[in-house]
Amino acid sequence: MLCKTQSGEEPLTYIIADPCIGTKDASCVEVCPVDCIYEGEDQFYIHPDECIDCAACEPECPVTAIFPDTDIPADQSSYLEKNRSYFV
Repeated sequence: MLCKTQSGEEPLTYIIADPCIGTKDASCVEVCPVDCIYEGEDQFYIHPDECIDCAACEPECPVTAIFPDTDIPADQSSYLEKNRSYFV
């Protein structure tokens, strides 16, 4: 069970952001040991409850679209909510 953040939301571990839009390479899906990356209409999403925080996906992304939820670039912070709401 995940602990909630100070804002009351569950942490996301890793998120996929803007560079994935239109690319959807799927290299990250192939290396995920727990199959927690799902294909959406315009990008892939990492399921926060299934992700084991192994970071295997991050270096495999050819467009550098995967970030730890604490290291997302400020100009892509809207992807935190986009990733969170995908699994609601």
